[in-house]
Amino acid sequence: MLELRALGRPVVQAPMAGGASTPALAAAVSEAGGLGFLAAGYKTAAAVRADITATRALTSRPFGVNVFMPAAGAVDEAAVAAYRERLVPEGERLGAEPGDPSAADRTDAYDDKIADLLADPPAAVSFTFGCPDAATVRALRERGALVIVTVTTAREAVTAATSGAGALCVQGAEAGAHQGSFTDTGGLDDPIPLRRLLAAVRSVTTLPLIAAGGLGTGAQIAEVLGLGAVAAQLGTAFLRCPESGASAVHKAALTDPRFTRTALTRAFSGRPARGLVNRFMEEHGEHAPAAYPDVHYITAPLRRAASARGDAEAVNLWAGTAYRLAREAPAAEIVAALTADARRP
Repeated sequence: MLELRALGRPVVQAPMAGGASTPALAAAVSEAGGLGFLAAGYKTAAAVRADITATRALTSRPFGVNVFMPAAGAVDEAAVAAYRERLVPEGERLGAEPGDPSAADRTDAYDDKIADLLADPPAAVSFTFGCPDAATVRALRERGALVIVTVTTAREAVTAATSGAGALCVQGAEAGAHQGSFTDTGGLDDPIPLRRLLAAVRSVTTLPLIAAGGLGTGAQIAEVLGLGAVAAQLGTAFLRCPESGASAVHKAALTDPRFTRTALTRAFSGRPARGLVNRFMEEHGEHAPAAYPDVHYITAPLRRAASARGDAEAVNLWAGTAYRLAREAPAAEIVAALTADARRP
């Protein structure tokens, strides 16, 4: 089974659903001595398997797949409908109609993906938005996979450890994209910064910890390793790589002087997620209900249309707080540079 402490370089490439995490990116990071990750979110089981096959063709080194836990809890359908109606003018401007969440799969094909992964898992399988049951964790471990659960509080860490997880991804509030909290109501009003969260989680478990959130330099990686993590996870740092599948609009926005800060918002998906503050976020964020993936499916057609038009003000520009440090360079070069800087006295 994969040992995180044995990685040649203590760098984990964050799984980024929506297209950024490609087989080429995951393979490049793993080949460089880190741990690359594919993102299963928003994909069918067959598409995930195709990504795994493609990655294995590019590297013989370990890599992982991240799975979204199914949405749980009741949804305020009236609030969802009101938000969809609010976005009709956006659709008219973009030439696209807001999506219909009632026709979507709220489980993200979870059962199909787990069945497929159990048949032939990669070296690591991680989970976001919750923790799988102990039977699923045990089955994956018996098949040789390291099971990693993303946590945003010490309480979530205890739940994951009790389930049998082999490691935890400790995600601080500084992280780009979705907060991995176990409920879509958590993580927006009182998000916990990474350094404080690492200490809190370290106090309740001895499991290996991957630190995630706002990391962009070797010195920051060295810092979190000194605080008890065995590896650092970075996502935004790899967005501008040639291997990244991020859109041209997204890549360009990371250096665009119009965008000067990041914030957490539910505007695009119904879950707290950090991105560059743009017009859509400012106009609609406070009105978005805590309803994932319903809001995601409502805004998906609008986001696709905005991206096609090159309209950075109406698309989700996920980014962590260290976004200005993201470089346009091959993934292997970034892994090597970060590790070299982390080892400097």
